[in-house]
Amino acid sequence: MEEVHSSVDTLKKKGFFRKLLAFMGPAYLISVGYMDPGNWATDLAGGSQFGYTLIWVLLMSNIMALLLQSLSVRLGVVRGLDLAQACRESYPKPVNLALYVLAEIAIIATDLAEVIGMAIGLNLLFGLPMIWGILITFLDTFVLLFLINKGMRKMEAFILSLVFIIGLAFLFEMFLAQPDAIGILKGFIPKIPNSNALYIALGIIGATVMPHNLYLHSSLVQSRKFDWSTKGIKEALKYNFIDSAIALNLAFFVNAAILILAAATFYKAGMFDVAEIQDAYKLLEPLLGSNLAPILFAIALIAAGQSSTITGTLAGQIIMEGFVNLRIQPWVRRMITRSFAIVPAIFVILIFGESYTGKLLVFSQVVLSLQLGFAVIPLIHFVSHKKTMKAFVISKTTQIFAWIIALVIIVLNALLVINELQNWFTIIHSPLLIILIVLVLITVLTLLFYITFMPWIKGLKKQELKVHAKDDIETDFVAPVYKNIMIALDFSSIDNEVLRHALALGKPETEYLLTHIVESIPAIYHHKESRDFETIRDKEVLERYADRLRGLGYKVQTQIGYGSPKISLPEIAQKFEADVLVLGSHGHKLLKDILFGTTINSVRHQLHIPVFVIRK
Repeated sequence: MEEVHSSVDTLKKKGFFRKLLAFMGPAYLISVGYMDPGNWATDLAGGSQFGYTLIWVLLMSNIMALLLQSLSVRLGVVRGLDLAQACRESYPKPVNLALYVLAEIAIIATDLAEVIGMAIGLNLLFGLPMIWGILITFLDTFVLLFLINKGMRKMEAFILSLVFIIGLAFLFEMFLAQPDAIGILKGFIPKIPNSNALYIALGIIGATVMPHNLYLHSSLVQSRKFDWSTKGIKEALKYNFIDSAIALNLAFFVNAAILILAAATFYKAGMFDVAEIQDAYKLLEPLLGSNLAPILFAIALIAAGQSSTITGTLAGQIIMEGFVNLRIQPWVRRMITRSFAIVPAIFVILIFGESYTGKLLVFSQVVLSLQLGFAVIPLIHFVSHKKTMKAFVISKTTQIFAWIIALVIIVLNALLVINELQNWFTIIHSPLLIILIVLVLITVLTLLFYITFMPWIKGLKKQELKVHAKDDIETDFVAPVYKNIMIALDFSSIDNEVLRHALALGKPETEYLLTHIVESIPAIYHHKESRDFETIRDKEVLERYADRLRGLGYKVQTQIGYGSPKISLPEIAQKFEADVLVLGSHGHKLLKDILFGTTINSVRHQLHIPVFVIRK
């Protein structure tokens, strides 16, 4: 995400509030991940089944999230690295690859929740079938591309407006529901009634403290330009913490509102099994006595899905670049991730029906929770490392709290895994499948032990972190000698510029090949046998160019190609054994590229020689 690093200048802002406004933004992009459609499913399930009992889980999750996000901010501000880059710097390749795979699973689980949430929202508001709603979610890729091109501040403003819509919708819902204040207060007392409540509680934690947000926040805070002195870093940490506290408390309000709404309506009415968002939508109007309540509910759901899908894409890009140093176009990245999310969603709907989408949402949040330890543990190690963090290493007290959070997450995950394995082993009768599950479990546990204890045993090894494949420069430069220079002409106004630059590259002994590709219909189908006017005329013009250059003392050959320049130019270059190809750009953009096609990219991908493009 280097394209947004230091893109927002905070140095010119004076006064507390102006400074704070300059730093505010990244945490709001993070906060939408804490109120995505996956949260809705777990909050609805928790509220309808257990009333106000699990509010304490939301509060605990919010406190955990605030601490962990502040650690993520610290890593990004102090070291200028995101969490994925820090992992690549510190761990061996096999460990990094395993962590990358787990992080990608978390991104897919997040995207799955967003896909289903958006599809449900469209279904509820417009009656659109779920399958079509899921397929339409591909289109939000273009929203992301538009926002990225508009800059960081525009993207943050868009996300903030969506968060405002969600908050406003639930403020109205709470006013209609009139929840029990005493019941809400009792809900802050820690209590887990049964194993099903544990599953929901873990889903809430997974939905609230999201692993991909830890990677994302450590990168987004680098979009602020600030004074890189000790004082400047302290100031940046302070303002970012305030930003995080405000944004995450807003997310807590939304999550608590959903759970309280479910408790005040469904649990109170004895409807303990309302875990589906569709059911909640249908029941809100009769229970609250307002036809506006379900409409606001659906609008807020769509806003939550759209906002969190943008941050999910950014997180995926950061994870891919950080762990494996692979940078691809954001829209390609989006399509790949979304495809992995859409396939299971469509499969579940086709096989089990739309009624299972709620269960799939809760499952996606449990999967997220299972990935948490693999993001949290490395983060704690990195910000506790005195050698790299120096004066900004976290205190012993903070370390203790951070490790308690990590322990809580791991213990809850272990309880869930044990519970699920007991259920699976009663159903699965294949010894081979059981052995495979056990092997996967052993591998994951080994990885968990490695990232937990190895930094204490051997210390964190700081390897050279290369952003590009090669970042060292040789000093003994020798100018290349081009013996064979191929010049592609299109008989347009740019030809003189192409020739001028090409001739400047040569030496007295250089051989030049002038070429032109005839693209007439006879040339496309008959190649050398074509005798149409265009082919004959092009040969004459090419020879005229060659004669002029020969008259100036240059060694020149000519070669006519036929059909597609994408195919003909590389073939002629290879036959001529060209050392370099010089050609002019066509000047097309966007629509013209689609209408007329592009040549340069296709040609250069097929050749292993320099391709010089002369612009108009």
